[in-house]
Amino acid sequence: MKPADWHRLPITEISSRLDVDVRTGLERDKVVDRLNEYGPNILPESGRKSLWRVLLGQFASPLIYILFVAAIIAIAAGHTNDSIVILVVVVLNAIIGTVQEGRAERSMEALRQLSNLQVRVVREGAEEIIEARDLVPGDIIMIAAGDAIGADARLIEVAALEVAEAALTGESLPVSKQLGELPEDTVLADRNNMIYSGTHIAAGRGRGVVVATGLKTEVGKISDLTSGAKDPKTPLERRIEQFGRYVLGAAGVLFVVVMGLGFARGLPPLEILMVAISQLVSMVPEGLPVAMTIMLAVGMRRMAKRGAIVRRLSAVETLGSTSIICSDKTGTLTKNEMTVTSLSLPGNRRIEISGAGYAPEGTIEENGRKIPNRTDADLMRLLEGVTLCNDSQLVPPDESDPRWRTLGDPTEAALLTLAMKGGVDLAALRKAMPRHAEIPFDSSTKLMATQHGHLAGGRVAIKGAPEEVLALCSTVLRNGEREPIGESFRNEIESVSAEFGENALRLIAVAEIENGKIEGSCDFSQLENSATFLGLIGQMDPPREEVKAAVAECRSAGIRPIMVTGDHKITGRAIARTLGIARDDDLAVSGRELEKMSDEELLSKLDRISVFARVHPAQKLRIVKALQSQNHVIAMTGDGVNDAPALAAADVGVAMGITGTEVAKSAAKIVLTDDNFSTIVHAVEEGRLAYGNLKKVILYLFATSMAEILVLLAALLMDYPLPLAAVQILWINIVTEGTVTVNLIMENREGNEMKRAPIRQGTPLIDRTMLGRVAIMTPVMVISAFGYYMWRLSTGVAYEVARCETFTVLAVCQWFNVLNCRSELKSALTLDILKNHWLIGGLALGNILHFLVIYAEPMNRIFHTTPIPLKEFFLIGAVASLVLWAEEIRKFFARRRSPALPLPGTNRGV
Repeated sequence: MKPADWHRLPITEISSRLDVDVRTGLERDKVVDRLNEYGPNILPESGRKSLWRVLLGQFASPLIYILFVAAIIAIAAGHTNDSIVILVVVVLNAIIGTVQEGRAERSMEALRQLSNLQVRVVREGAEEIIEARDLVPGDIIMIAAGDAIGADARLIEVAALEVAEAALTGESLPVSKQLGELPEDTVLADRNNMIYSGTHIAAGRGRGVVVATGLKTEVGKISDLTSGAKDPKTPLERRIEQFGRYVLGAAGVLFVVVMGLGFARGLPPLEILMVAISQLVSMVPEGLPVAMTIMLAVGMRRMAKRGAIVRRLSAVETLGSTSIICSDKTGTLTKNEMTVTSLSLPGNRRIEISGAGYAPEGTIEENGRKIPNRTDADLMRLLEGVTLCNDSQLVPPDESDPRWRTLGDPTEAALLTLAMKGGVDLAALRKAMPRHAEIPFDSSTKLMATQHGHLAGGRVAIKGAPEEVLALCSTVLRNGEREPIGESFRNEIESVSAEFGENALRLIAVAEIENGKIEGSCDFSQLENSATFLGLIGQMDPPREEVKAAVAECRSAGIRPIMVTGDHKITGRAIARTLGIARDDDLAVSGRELEKMSDEELLSKLDRISVFARVHPAQKLRIVKALQSQNHVIAMTGDGVNDAPALAAADVGVAMGITGTEVAKSAAKIVLTDDNFSTIVHAVEEGRLAYGNLKKVILYLFATSMAEILVLLAALLMDYPLPLAAVQILWINIVTEGTVTVNLIMENREGNEMKRAPIRQGTPLIDRTMLGRVAIMTPVMVISAFGYYMWRLSTGVAYEVARCETFTVLAVCQWFNVLNCRSELKSALTLDILKNHWLIGGLALGNILHFLVIYAEPMNRIFHTTPIPLKEFFLIGAVASLVLWAEEIRKFFARRRSPALPLPGTNRGV
């Protein structure tokens, strides 16, 4: 028996298969047996990595492997100090990464709201309350408005039952439930004879027989999909791997070349090995792993300040490379709060309502003019009608929650908000006109009616679907007069319905019987031809105010937004057009249409599809994977259980922290603490800033490494003694560079981050622009350092002094070059440097440490330095500054070619 078939079976067969009497429930011994057979009704927690696994994971990088190789060779050559320094750098990098990931997990822990769900069940004929974890298949559960559902169940009794299933299906409105069998191919969102774990009751009451618990529930299946989703490597991880392979290959070639040249010159093997080790150490940018980790940590902290908690450090950069954002609609792009936006009163009167959500703040306007409260008789009859024919309540803000909240159906709550905006005192009206009888809302009739005032006969308020309400009406209220309904009015209603429908408004018609009575029967036929039509109400789950601007900013940043929702296609497309997600020639595809598409057809249409509607979890996964197959970097946003598999499979999943389910949060790499879509845009901007700063660091480190290699090679080829000792190269790579690279990561925004195109998949860390700059920086530094070295030796200066001065020239070159790397086009000769206090501090610290390594014991002994006459520093500074002037000349001509300070990358018109 397939679990998915429970919705098609008669109750008698379900009772037989589960061996339960639906009136009295399970016996105690059966409960015990089934607990042993099926286990507790819980979802297994995703296994968290141990501290050691997280720590070891920090070493999984090609660059780290290269550093280990360098350390091993240094040990083999007897240079323990060099190897210790390298290993200390590697370990510090791993510790920093572990600490930052631990902080992220602790932030996530603070978001979790731990509670033990309790449910009502019938066992052995008696009602009792138990923990949801103790439910077993065959249990009879009792549900009422406000209850959370603890397991999947088939309904056996309903009374005006409505269930909020947005977390599971994406449907923004509560779903009316009914009894009876359904076809086998009925999709999950349309199985209205079932209730599911993870959802809750919006209105009414009912009973059901549990058919699935734990991993067998729909939520459990989604959890399985999530755990099975492969965690993709981020673009940065792929680029670092590629960069590491290049460095490893180049290091191997260089090692062989150096050894060959050494033997050709007849140098002793140990000396040749020392030169080779020096070259290997020069080749490896030791500061890059630390700089990369700190870059991600800084980005993580900056994102946290702007409302985004990063659960995985590398997700910082991934957001910066995002080319497509697949966003859920309900609660992410929209408020998940139904709001009345338009009214239509008889006589073609169009009335607009301002304000959003359940707060009674806003105005009621006609033709641009506000209608004063309680001055329009026709409007007041409608507002009173929706107040009386209503089972919901509005809860005003209090100390526990500053928002207006609803008890009951959100559609009805929106009607109460409308009435309050029009000046209706809800409590006073309900007290003055108490309810004496009602016909509850029924999904088959799509109607509800209530009787108020006198028992013998009073005011009957009716609301429901327009065509059903109109069928009960014989008159229409126009300008205070009740007029017979004619063909022209029916055409008017048809026209308004079509207009509201095109704008994704859900329609509710309102009518009344001035002196009527509801008999005991729940049959609406007793009201036929006696009601007066009052008007039409259009409501929607409104978009968040800030989302439209956020979508526009995404497009200007080269990011394409796509809506992936469980809601209806017409609603999704209308919201998408309102927000700018969908354009005129874009397509909207439903889940059924997607099911019929082959992979080839889907791929051919992906560029034009802006809305996927009524999709289930497996289809969301398919969409994400199809987009990834086209080399897009995908960010998936969502808050529901149904979003979790796609959140896990996307390059970066973004969950909502307030309304998001625990399944969604656990699957995501980033969690928004404010559930604000615009926070995603801020996070993308921070990701781009972080990646841009990392590129600056890589440019700086690569230019330095190349300069060191070429200086050593020049000495080897020209038969000069080594101008740098291996420990001096380590000092430059770790101390001189380290004091500024970390601070270069702290650079602030240049202002053009969100006007660049996303970094394309496969783009190397060192691109053509960077290589062009290196081609200027590196030769100038080589000429400065090695030229100075040859000149000093030619003047008869002692080798130890010349080597120490060359070491200093190369160090000062780095200080000037870090100013070059702050911007591709902006001059370094401005006061802009004062904005980065970290960099100023790093430069000052670098100078102090360099003086110590030259003049202080035992550092000058360990690092083979000797005191330099202070007057030489003026000449050293002048020679080393050549790299600054060379780059300033390049920037000058680059700015003349591009006077508008353009951006790396262009908007591809998405």
